[in-house]
Amino acid sequence: MKNKAQKQKDLEALTSQFQQAKAAMLVSFTRMTVGKDQELRRQLREAGVSYAVVKNTLARKAAAGTPLEPMTEQFKGVTAVALSTSDPVGLSKAIAKFSKANPEIFSFKTGLVEGKVIELRDVEAIASLPSRDELLSKVLFLINCQAQRLVTVLQAVPVNGRRACQWAATEWRSESGDANRRRRRRKSANECLRE
Repeated sequence: MKNKAQKQKDLEALTSQFQQAKAAMLVSFTRMTVGKDQELRRQLREAGVSYAVVKNTLARKAAAGTPLEPMTEQFKGVTAVALSTSDPVGLSKAIAKFSKANPEIFSFKTGLVEGKVIELRDVEAIASLPSRDELLSKVLFLINCQAQRLVTVLQAVPVNGRRACQWAATEWRSESGDANRRRRRRKSANECLRE
């Protein structure tokens, strides 16, 4: 059994986690096997999410004065908390995926994303969004694409200008060459007439 100092230390640690969380999901489960629990924890760990089964009284006390305070009424029965300090989309995807695969043992209570309490349908909507890394890669692709087009246009100006100059020079030479040929023909024709 924990003494009062240990319980106070646990309360402070949980309060600190609640204060740092940008997204949180409260879930419940019944008849969860060790294998399923390990699978859920692995998926959440891959998403960069912390997950713990909490004592309701401790969680209610820790939530006071933190962003999770609106969720205190949901700390009833078997409760686990999944917290994300960075990416709410990753957390939502992991919870939605596991919830769909295991509806008989896993249930969603409530969630909190950037200070707003959300329901399961909101979690599923957030889960359908691309992750932060995917969005950043798309933005960088668009920026790179536009920069590439600009470089192509800027390179085309000197190349096309050089080609235009070469064409004009060739035309001028051919025109002046034709004039010289005409002069020679006239000259030879005049010489023929004189004779």
